[in-house]
Amino acid sequence: MEEEGKRGPGPALWWVNNQGDEVKWSFRKIRDLTCRTANVFTQTCGLQQGDHLALILPRVPEWWLVTVGCLRAGIVYIPGTSQLKAKDILYRLQLSQAKAIVTTENLAPDVDSMTSECPALKTKLLVSDHSREGWLNLRSLIKSASPDHTCIKSKMKDPMVIFFTSGTTGLPKMAKHNQGLAFRSCIPSGRKVLQLKTSDILWCMSDPGWILATVGCLIEPWTSGATVFIHHLPQFDPKVIIEVLFKYPITQCLAAPTVFRMILQAKFTNLRFPTLEHCTTGGESLLPGEQDQWRKQTGLLIHEIYGQSETGMTCAVLREMKVKMGSMGKAISPFDVQIIDEKGNILPPNTEGYIGIRIKPIRPLGLFMCYENNPEKTAEVECGDFYNSGDRAKVDDDGYLWFLGRGDDIINASGYRIGPGEVENALVEHPAVAESAVVSSPDPERGEVVKAFIVLTPEFLSHDKVQLIKELQQHVKSVTAPYKYPRKIEFVPELPKTITGKIQRKELRRKEFGQM
Repeated sequence: MEEEGKRGPGPALWWVNNQGDEVKWSFRKIRDLTCRTANVFTQTCGLQQGDHLALILPRVPEWWLVTVGCLRAGIVYIPGTSQLKAKDILYRLQLSQAKAIVTTENLAPDVDSMTSECPALKTKLLVSDHSREGWLNLRSLIKSASPDHTCIKSKMKDPMVIFFTSGTTGLPKMAKHNQGLAFRSCIPSGRKVLQLKTSDILWCMSDPGWILATVGCLIEPWTSGATVFIHHLPQFDPKVIIEVLFKYPITQCLAAPTVFRMILQAKFTNLRFPTLEHCTTGGESLLPGEQDQWRKQTGLLIHEIYGQSETGMTCAVLREMKVKMGSMGKAISPFDVQIIDEKGNILPPNTEGYIGIRIKPIRPLGLFMCYENNPEKTAEVECGDFYNSGDRAKVDDDGYLWFLGRGDDIINASGYRIGPGEVENALVEHPAVAESAVVSSPDPERGEVVKAFIVLTPEFLSHDKVQLIKELQQHVKSVTAPYKYPRKIEFVPELPKTITGKIQRKELRRKEFGQM
């Protein structure tokens, strides 16, 4: 459309930061740069179709070049948040057997410290204006690479991307998606959620490590010919977000409820953004009061979507649908979503059960293929004719779905999915912690936060508790991704357990949420 003059003058990618830097790339420019990037991967790095590449970048333009370069060459990319710590990166590199990694100067020393433990890792690519020993400079290589590249002829069932997803127990699993995740956005029925036009400018604030970035910052807008707007946003600052929405002609924004919550709590007198037409949120539930407050102050409704790393966008409140406060809408094509029991039987309306997606007789486009190298976990979520999401919900008489919480113990804090085991493993490394149990806890700003119940070792019982809380929080931040740290800590003499010794997290959650 751009070449034929059928698309407006808006760029394909419009990137800005707080320092006043700006990047505007047309689709033609992106084609040129991503062809060069694909050539760097295949010719310089020797990567082949099906090879794994770990991608750990913040919101920088190269993230888009790497993802599309991988799509062109058939390389399976594995995104991760740049908040990951050395231990997290090592786990991901070893489990995925990634042959290459693309990251920044900040994380390069961590990667160097573990290279000997990752025999599969052959190539390290740095996104930087400086050089580093043992690393290839991606920016320099892209400039000198050929812009001529023949895209592979991928088949629908060819793998495309792997997302690490948190589990209740143990470490994150690898949810592997095929090309259907992208193709789903190419068919009209798959584009009904955002209903983007070529004139739209979409700002999706997802962390580049999550599935929402692949879908909302890349596939959905670019298959529609819309402009992707990105602010580098090292931290979520409501003042910056509000300024950006006034300064730039953004027509749609997609963000976690925390972002909308923070904007409302900033108490700005004017939130009538001049060009904003549509707001979408996902990752956790929005409180009805917040929806109402947002509508009063901006004149806009917030439309909810629901999905997982395994499913992409699953349910949504479409534009033409009536908004029911607190509901996440209806199933998005081609998913057949039903509320099911543990055996895969469909439950009647207004009955609590699990969110299930029909996988038989045909597995729908956009649903993950499997948990890579983990057939047991893959089998666990296949429940009769359905994929069992593990999320609890009910459906009303009008077909609207209402999210009720995790069937397991996953914590949804500010749009981040956190497995309690990951936090508990980090805590137990500290000499003060005899044992711990981590659950979600209600929070007025974030909806949910991580809370740790901790039994102290005898030698720390007399320590100053306020100081110890700070020390434990800092410890967790230093050994795992900072967003996982417990914002609340309570010291207890013992943890509730079953006869077999399993910690009863449900008991602790009931205490937090006041459930009987």
